[in-house]
Amino acid sequence: MFTFDTLSIQWPFALYLLALVPLFMFLYWRSKSPVSSVSFRLQQQSGKTTQLRHAKRWQLVSALFVLLGLCAILLAMSRPRAVLYVPSRLDTIMIAIDTSGSMRADDIKPNRFDATITAVKQFIENQPPQLRIGIVTIASTAALRQAPTSDRITLMQALDNIPLQPGSALGSGIVIALANLLPGSGIDAEKIITESEQGPSAKPSPTPPKETNQVNLEPGSNQSMAIMLITDGQSNMGPDVLKMAELAANHGVKIHTVGVGTTEGSVIQSQGMSMRVRLDETSLKKIANGTLGEYYLATKPEDLKNIYDSLGLTIRFERQHLTEITGPVMSLGLLLIALGCGISFSRFGRVI
Repeated sequence: MFTFDTLSIQWPFALYLLALVPLFMFLYWRSKSPVSSVSFRLQQQSGKTTQLRHAKRWQLVSALFVLLGLCAILLAMSRPRAVLYVPSRLDTIMIAIDTSGSMRADDIKPNRFDATITAVKQFIENQPPQLRIGIVTIASTAALRQAPTSDRITLMQALDNIPLQPGSALGSGIVIALANLLPGSGIDAEKIITESEQGPSAKPSPTPPKETNQVNLEPGSNQSMAIMLITDGQSNMGPDVLKMAELAANHGVKIHTVGVGTTEGSVIQSQGMSMRVRLDETSLKKIANGTLGEYYLATKPEDLKNIYDSLGLTIRFERQHLTEITGPVMSLGLLLIALGCGISFSRFGRVI
């Protein structure tokens, strides 16, 4: 599909051929008017005026389809082009879910985490069966909960009984998801996470880094995979989340972020203490923008369902380069003419 605002013409001079359309209309009217006039008088004399009117309506409908088809064919001769939106080949999605204690907040009912799991299951059920999906959980560290698979039963089981733990290492979640999306890219997630825990004062590793043939890609250019990061946005451990987002961007992988919660937040109890946990939208917007992904805000359970529905569309359809559409337009014209001729033949036994 395409939008008309992206339509352009390579041979604009061919549009002058559209001036022939009024001529064809005039010739058709002149050829049919005398016959119709005589027929009308004869039919009126025999008391069949209503049948004649129905016949003339079908005759006009037939002529209209032929006329539109002729316009489409003449337009095709100008070699039109448009930016197409077509389904992209998406092989794998990694869903990274925040499992930190702040996801127990109940500003989304019954709480942020339970509402998230319900929505993720609905999202998985709505995806095409050939799509591979993996799951990463994120707390003080991140772990691969389920390697990418198309087995929906296995995925549903992986989403059951996930424990909530202290801490939130969103950067770790992103790099683990990225390493599982691109196993041959040379991304050493364990090394990146370990070095971040050692801090800037750590000595460089005596082992040289693994060589890789990976070159930096345009952000968002990898259309066969994506990461969905679902969190309240508060990261306090692990590698820097924005640097990990930059790593994903360098590999062309989009990160779609979903902010779960409200900016006012909710008070939760932790280790005998009360604390207010708020949604941090700023970092989530930066992650999405840096990778050309989308940011979505969820403040109530209904939002989560709508968000995951729109994420499915966002992931499956991609804006393509300017493409010539002469063939489809020509085919449309021929189809309309054939339809008009078919109506005429079925109603009158001939093409008129």
